[in-house]
Amino acid sequence: MNASASLQGPAHVLVVGSGGRENALAWALCRSAGVEAVWVTPGNGGTSELTGCHQLSVVESDHDALLGVCQEQRIDLVVVGPEAPLAAGLADRLRQHGIPVFGPGADGAQLEASKQWAKALMVEAGVPTAGFWPANSRTEALSVLEAQGKPLVVKADGLAAGKGVTVAETLEEARAAIEDIFAGRFGAGDGASLVLEERTHGPEVSVFALCDGERMVLLPPAQDHKRIGEGDTGPNTGGMGAYAPAPLLDQAGLEQVRQLVLEPTLKALQARGINYRGVIYAGLMLTEAGPSVIEFNCRFGDPECETLMPLMGPELATVLLACALGQLHTAPSLTISGRCSACVIAAAQGYPGEIRTGDRITGELANGDDLQLFHAGTRRDEQGHCVSSGGRVLAMVAQADDFDRAFALAYSGLEQVQFDGMTYRRDIGHQVRST
Repeated sequence: MNASASLQGPAHVLVVGSGGRENALAWALCRSAGVEAVWVTPGNGGTSELTGCHQLSVVESDHDALLGVCQEQRIDLVVVGPEAPLAAGLADRLRQHGIPVFGPGADGAQLEASKQWAKALMVEAGVPTAGFWPANSRTEALSVLEAQGKPLVVKADGLAAGKGVTVAETLEEARAAIEDIFAGRFGAGDGASLVLEERTHGPEVSVFALCDGERMVLLPPAQDHKRIGEGDTGPNTGGMGAYAPAPLLDQAGLEQVRQLVLEPTLKALQARGINYRGVIYAGLMLTEAGPSVIEFNCRFGDPECETLMPLMGPELATVLLACALGQLHTAPSLTISGRCSACVIAAAQGYPGEIRTGDRITGELANGDDLQLFHAGTRRDEQGHCVSSGGRVLAMVAQADDFDRAFALAYSGLEQVQFDGMTYRRDIGHQVRST
């Protein structure tokens, strides 16, 4: 660790990842107290536009090269954005060389990397979650489905980039989802495994806990919009927008989630010898019986991260470093704005199916205290122009004293940028807007 860093704030930070989540993290870390420079790798077309930010071209899977970057740039803190490098042990590799990392090791990343492992941990911890049946073969899974005689939720066991879950409406749909998994749609083929779950009902909400292995800090609850179509219709996406704080959970409700879900989970991880230093993302359904865990993730959600980062105070980098060092009790309290934050995703034409890419993005919008444009699926072409390169292209985020004004500001911001085929929902936040 660079001697210039302390719990007053790391001087040099490396963010690993290329999406909107990492763009928002880099922006927030650049604004944090004590931070002199932030490197992002591999970043995207908007990375170079962030003041104090430097872009590198090292991919997330090249652990040797990432270690080299940390040593060359005297990195004081690494923040790993996506789940795949965490599951592959990137944090373990860097920690072996004394580099503080915000993100769990491969053992803790099993919370997301294996649905079966996570479900077993929830049972062990007494965490409320839907009834489930693990299955390690096609025959076993179909047998469970027939025995239940009703549609079940079908979840591929491993990482599936958010696309491995089918909430089946019919037995036929559940059978088809099982066949897809064991046909190798999400990898593994004959070696695939899955979890079948009882369906639960209620609104969904996301809660994020910053953990140092023993202690935690909770962020405001957020709610995202998965469906591509207005009125929450059409196929699921990675998320078409989000808002925070979600009024579904007031302070008492958030405290209940801490006591029923997050603290027992952290204790169960400790009981397995896992020192979990990173974010625990609890995807919850608020059922009539109380909160129930749909899934855990081992990283920030996207687009929830873009929604939450503008609410974070200048202590953010110091708090993340304290988590990485297992010293959250010595960090300053993280101040969190009481304002409303609204995020609307601008996607490529055809998303979430076959998309078009390479469309030039025009218009300018400087990130400020009330309005931010975070890049997701973008890159720079040979002429240096910013062009679309993925399904979710941009995230427009705004803050105000109420949600009506926050969303009005976000939508007016979207009118200032354009690319061919630009698609976005006009009803994001309909649950909290009066118009």
